[in-house]
Amino acid sequence: MRSSNPVFSRRGFSRDTGFAGFNAAPQAGGPAAAQQGNPYATGNPYAPQGGNPYAPQGGNPYGQGQTLTPEQLQQPYGAPPTGALQTGRMTMDDVVMRTGITLGTVTVGAALAWLMELPLPLAFGAGLVAMVLGLVQAFKRKASPPLILAYAAFEGLFLGALSGAFNARFEGAPMQAVLGTMAVFAGVLIAYKTRLIRVNRRFYRYVMAAAIGFVLLTAVNLLFMAFGGGDGLGFRSGGLGILFGVIGVVLGACFLALDFKQVEDGIAYGAPREESWLAAFGLTLTLVWIYLELLRLISILRGD
Repeated sequence: MRSSNPVFSRRGFSRDTGFAGFNAAPQAGGPAAAQQGNPYATGNPYAPQGGNPYAPQGGNPYGQGQTLTPEQLQQPYGAPPTGALQTGRMTMDDVVMRTGITLGTVTVGAALAWLMELPLPLAFGAGLVAMVLGLVQAFKRKASPPLILAYAAFEGLFLGALSGAFNARFEGAPMQAVLGTMAVFAGVLIAYKTRLIRVNRRFYRYVMAAAIGFVLLTAVNLLFMAFGGGDGLGFRSGGLGILFGVIGVVLGACFLALDFKQVEDGIAYGAPREESWLAAFGLTLTLVWIYLELLRLISILRGD
């Protein structure tokens, strides 16, 4: 099974038939501990079949000859598990720092576009460039920080100009969308940490099925708008538009939960430090989606 996020589905979070936590094949280093500790994990996807390269004798992927306890597996948001070989492993600090850098780049680009009043045609061009860069990074085998930051810069230009256009018609709407995005992020994080949201295989399947349907309906609506004119199927106004916007925000929240699961598994299973850039990239993609859906929803609710 692949990750919900195309970034993670190409990386160490998705190896062989699945990704850490759902369908990873048992590998060297701790299937028994995984069964006792992490209820979603069946093995370490970062440990090669022949054993851990950092532990020549095989065994525990976090250290040589040790067996992880359930308490150690439940520490992904703190320090690495006791006895773990910490060199070159992804930590929560790595993810937070690189996510901050990526989102900061988006914010700077958006501020520049807003202040310069970047024309919408140029903004859509920047958005197209951002989409291409994002796809290139999603299908690369390794994280490329310059590519990720370039995506963030162009995405910021697009968001800044688009937000300025919305603000000219619905004053304050972009700030409301930003606050809403922050609220969604905080709410999903709290729900995930307290296990109100349990990310398992069934959750993944439902979210992916809903996302495929959402994307297909969006594509059909765009086709109707392009060739038939008007509002297409009505997903941009009225009660149907509000319902569609709420569904989009809820789906974005579900993807956030899946992203948190990916980060948690990556830290718990000793992912390479470079994976933190992929985690930052995936979280940025999801937050941009939530922001755009909230901005559209607010514009419908405040429409005249």
